[in-house]
Amino acid sequence: MTRRRTETLTRIAIVMMSEPLGRHYGYGLLARAHVASGALYPILDRMLQDGWVTDYWEAPGELTARRPRRYYVLTNRGRDELGAIQAQAADDPRFGHAFGGVAP
Repeated sequence: MTRRRTETLTRIAIVMMSEPLGRHYGYGLLARAHVASGALYPILDRMLQDGWVTDYWEAPGELTARRPRRYYVLTNRGRDELGAIQAQAADDPRFGHAFGGVAP
C-alpha cells in the first residue's frame, strides 16, 4: 500500500471510529476526513469486500429534497481493523491534531 493510500485510510479510520456504531455517508466522510472522492470510494469499496463495513441506501421515509444517501456501517471486524489503524495513528505526529494535539 502506498504512503498516500495509507494516510487516506488512516484519516477515514479516525473519522469512522469517532462514531464506531454510527452510520457514515460519503460526503460526510469526505468533509470530515479531508480526502478526495477519488481516494475515498475505492477504499470504501475495498472495506465492503473485506467485510469491514456493510452498506444500505436511505429508506424512502428518510428522503428529503436531496438525493438519497448511501450509508456505511462498521462491522465488528471493521471496528477491530480500524481501531488498530487508529491506535497506530495516535503515535504519528501527522495525525496528532485528530487526537487533540497540534496540527502538523
